[in-house]
Amino acid sequence: MPAAIIPFPPMEAELVRELPVGDGWQYEPKWDGFRGVFENAGKELAMWSRNERPLLRYFPELRPLGELLPPRSALDGEIVIARNGALDFDAMQMRLHPAESRIRRLSAEIPAEFVVFDMLVWNGEAVWKLPLEERRARVEALQGFRLSPATRDVEEARGWLARFEALGLDGVIAKKLGVPYLPGSRDGVVKVKEHKTADCVVAGVRWKGDRSAIATLLLGLYRDDGGLDYVGSCAVAAKTRAEVAARVLPLLDETSDQRFSEPNRWGSGELEEAAVRPELVVEVRYDKVQGSRFRHGTKLIRWRDDKAPAECTWRELRPVRDPNAPGVEALFS
Repeated sequence: MPAAIIPFPPMEAELVRELPVGDGWQYEPKWDGFRGVFENAGKELAMWSRNERPLLRYFPELRPLGELLPPRSALDGEIVIARNGALDFDAMQMRLHPAESRIRRLSAEIPAEFVVFDMLVWNGEAVWKLPLEERRARVEALQGFRLSPATRDVEEARGWLARFEALGLDGVIAKKLGVPYLPGSRDGVVKVKEHKTADCVVAGVRWKGDRSAIATLLLGLYRDDGGLDYVGSCAVAAKTRAEVAARVLPLLDETSDQRFSEPNRWGSGELEEAAVRPELVVEVRYDKVQGSRFRHGTKLIRWRDDKAPAECTWRELRPVRDPNAPGVEALFS
């Protein structure tokens, strides 16, 4: 676990709906990777996740950065992988594998980077006790590291939310100036995640245990070849169950053998599911896409009776990207 001189666990952020404004805030991109405290303060170089999991084993290509860390020093940052100008969280998860040979191969093929956004300890000095603006000045003086950008201009921060959505960023962080690093605390740090919407086909349902009500709608998007891919689920609120049932139940296709694979994270047994004729479209709100699925559950916004199911394609989640638009490299300072 981290050396005794390092404040731990890392600072966290409180989720809010809007960025705070005023002269007392610094804004930074919220990177979509693995949080890591990189330290050269114990017997050997180490990088720790927020739950004290050692990470250098999975990202050995970051080890040479240790040569830039003096003894009794530690930095706070994020491990990220960028591919084709955008962050790739799926590639990050592929690294958490027990086979060392696979880790070595992936580290060479798809190397990760460590993006620094705070300094905790340097040459034994407890930098974490300094206010944010002084710690940021120390970060900007670092040599050889990727540095996360920071601004005090809220309009620039809002621009990150809009401009870099396609780059895989996870939102924007706002940190209160004048505050020291507060390990394990959410005081003085907030985050905004921009929720997006997509129109999806209702491809199936999952029942509550006794089939007395619909628990979730199963959502789909069409591929270019006309096939329908399952992309995630949408919980059905109790107050809307009657309306949902009235629309969906007449379209149940009990003869279909289509099944929708999705891990049950709660370990409470699989819910029975059934396919639905793809004739309904819903608009849902989501925050992130991981691979071919919504990373989290979505929220039903409204029915789209005005939209044909065939119009619900992967462009809902993967719009055509301007080849001249800046890539994630444009964020690094």
